[in-house]
Amino acid sequence: MTGNAAAFACNTYAYTLSHRAEDCLAHLADLGFDEFELMMYPGHFWPPDADAAARRRLRQSVEARGARIVTLNMPNIDMNVAGASAEMRRYTLDLLEGIVNLAGELGTAGVVIGPGKANPLFPAPRERLTGYFFAALERLLPVARKAGTALWVENMPFAFLPAIGELMDVLARFGADEIGIVYDAANGHFIAEDIAGALRTCRSRLKLVHLSDTDQRQYKHAPVGVGTVPFAVIPAALEAVGHRRRPVLEIIAEDADRDIIASADRLVATGFRQMAAA
Repeated sequence: MTGNAAAFACNTYAYTLSHRAEDCLAHLADLGFDEFELMMYPGHFWPPDADAAARRRLRQSVEARGARIVTLNMPNIDMNVAGASAEMRRYTLDLLEGIVNLAGELGTAGVVIGPGKANPLFPAPRERLTGYFFAALERLLPVARKAGTALWVENMPFAFLPAIGELMDVLARFGADEIGIVYDAANGHFIAEDIAGALRTCRSRLKLVHLSDTDQRQYKHAPVGVGTVPFAVIPAALEAVGHRRRPVLEIIAEDADRDIIASADRLVATGFRQMAAA
């Protein structure tokens, strides 16, 4: 256990193949974390496979430890809200609607979504992809409102809107101020985005920050110190935009316990400090 874990929330990505969600969150709590981003993944926690009793048991288990699930997320590899076929878009939205409803049942603040992916060899026109994204928001936003949660869109280098400026511009066109942004520092760095500038750009919608490391040649969500993300600029940038929620460690590593705790220690040494739960 380390006291530095308490400065961060922890994403469960690295444990999706090895742990069921309830066991994973108990394990991370033993390491010192009390806020979590829970990945939606078959065998870890998958809404179509979880009955009402399993959902209640998960929430009760977390709350009994004085902890909470801040966000639900999914790998965004299998699904695509901007897919070329109506069948893929419909299937994706059916799954996302189930995840949004689950967020309400778990008392989760937000659901992390992506704007969708284009064919990298022959992408559809930007306006067509934007229309698919808007259609997804139009379907999911009322579901989130009814469930008592929110939609938080993440910057993703493989999405058709990889840069934070273009993502903010498209959300401004859509017009729902309640839709938030999750800014992923590794994703921004991978496309050579100025992170401090990006945080200023999205400050009006910023709900959460993801932290992991990468270089600009091979896309990773690696332990802090493995890549070239300029973490030292982030604490002051967050202070400047008035962001107070704990960052999420979204680190994927074979020795997840060791590397996540080491990353928390390195980040605190870099200037991150413990914040109260938001």
